[in-house]
Amino acid sequence: MKAVVQRVKRSSVTIDGKMVGEIGQGLMVLLGVSEEDTERECDYLADKIAGLRIFEDGAGKMNRSLLDIQGEMLIVSQFTLCADCRKGRRPSFVRAARPEKAIPLYERFIAQIQAQGIRTATGEFGADMLVSIENDGPVTIPLDTDEIMPKGNGSHLK
Repeated sequence: MKAVVQRVKRSSVTIDGKMVGEIGQGLMVLLGVSEEDTERECDYLADKIAGLRIFEDGAGKMNRSLLDIQGEMLIVSQFTLCADCRKGRRPSFVRAARPEKAIPLYERFIAQIQAQGIRTATGEFGADMLVSIENDGPVTIPLDTDEIMPKGNGSHLK
């Protein structure tokens, strides 16, 4: 599972000229689900992002999480994060999960974030969306569970 996390002052998503999701201070998360992803990757990534200490404390250091500042999260599905650009100039998206797999994991990610008490807004899976991002910093962090998630049985997660 891949995510691009952006610290924002505000962010919104519009579909067919209608704003369907909007947040103030918080995180804008573009989320890509690949064929190999499971609930384990989903839960790990949701916990990791909610706890990322990328908001400034009183001393101006990135030391506070979204939970600490009681911020909001806008979550938008982004299958293009699973692009393979190793061959030629046209990206391949064969690693991106098909909707029947991706939608339940996308919805589970949203539910995991909401379960932590974070106010969320979302786009619409598969829709052509216009995303507005007022990146704060700018702070942008790419995350890939293949790279950041410890290997093993997952007993260390809780």
